Amino acid sequence: MIEMAEIATFSPETWLFPTLAAVAVLTGIVDSIAGGGGLIMMPSLLAAGLPPHLALGTNKLQSVFGTTMACRTYHRGGLVEFKANRALVALAFIMAAAGAVLVQMIPARILTYIVPVFLLALAGYVIFSPRMTDQDAEQRVGRAGYAPVAGGIGFYDGFFGPGTGQFFSASLVGLRGYGLTRATANAKLFNMATNWASVIVFALGGKMVWLLGFCMAAGAMLGGYIGSHFAMRHGARLIRPLMIVASLGLTGRLIWGWFTS
Repeated sequence: MIEMAEIATFSPETWLFPTLAAVAVLTGIVDSIAGGGGLIMMPSLLAAGLPPHLALGTNKLQSVFGTTMACRTYHRGGLVEFKANRALVALAFIMAAAGAVLVQMIPARILTYIVPVFLLALAGYVIFSPRMTDQDAEQRVGRAGYAPVAGGIGFYDGFFGPGTGQFFSASLVGLRGYGLTRATANAKLFNMATNWASVIVFALGGKMVWLLGFCMAAGAMLGGYIGSHFAMRHGARLIRPLMIVASLGLTGRLIWGWFTS
């Protein structure tokens, strides 16, 4: 567990505020279209000198604003189904809070060895599955059957996080029969909930650099706005290749971490 002294003594340099806000614009675009913005932001925060748990909390703070903006934009486009998914969203929120509590107690390193396997499988699914289009398909499970998936992904997001957007999108396509753009929009609804849960828990645990996080949030909101509009305009032909790139890129980043940490 991170020492409280590390949190108390960390003071970001002035140049980090505009630099990381600019990075947040890019992560907001990536997250709102394909997920995987943590691939860019987490290494940036760690390179800036934030201790790991403080980086996790501050990343969630900026991310929740970008995800909320993207969700709002998709909702205005008529793609978000809040009423139909509210119970599942609530479950994901609760499980994300549980994951965020747990990660502050134990190391999350073991997941860096497991997650690349899932991300490679996800990339393969996106490449080869005929279901990854904007056409809705027959659902394989109902809302009750999807509950363990929503809860499991929510817990994972609170505990670790990378690839959460891809996992929600791909599972909504593969299990609920959503078209890819509709799945991406509703994945933002789930991800917004899990991010808010994580922010609350990390804030209560004192794992935030507030001013830096809010500066990054402004960039993330701009990126979320831009990316969600691009996704609605171009649909699966934009989302599908970006999901593949994000999944493979995140896999490579995690594997690289095995040899550099």
